[in-house]
Amino acid sequence: MRPIGVGTVDFKLIKSQNAFLVDKSLLIDDILSSVTEVFLFPRPRRFGKSLNISMLKYFFEKNEKSNAFLFEDLKVAEHPHLMAHQGQYPVI
Repeated sequence: MRPIGVGTVDFKLIKSQNAFLVDKSLLIDDILSSVTEVFLFPRPRRFGKSLNISMLKYFFEKNEKSNAFLFEDLKVAEHPHLMAHQGQYPVI
């Protein structure tokens, strides 16, 4: 039985545990296609704000080892123009 990662906010940890995950990876498309400089994520408690920020970190973060394997089974992987940005930027 697959675990439910209640309270877990680390995207990589959830993917490594094969826990249930609602695919919100197309948020990356919304961010890349936007012309705004600042993003505000006003959502109620427990709506996945920290998890989404963690997902963005692992997507954009430039590392020695690619994190692309984390996104293979998500919707964002179906869009090559989005995957071209994977692992290309320094993240603070």
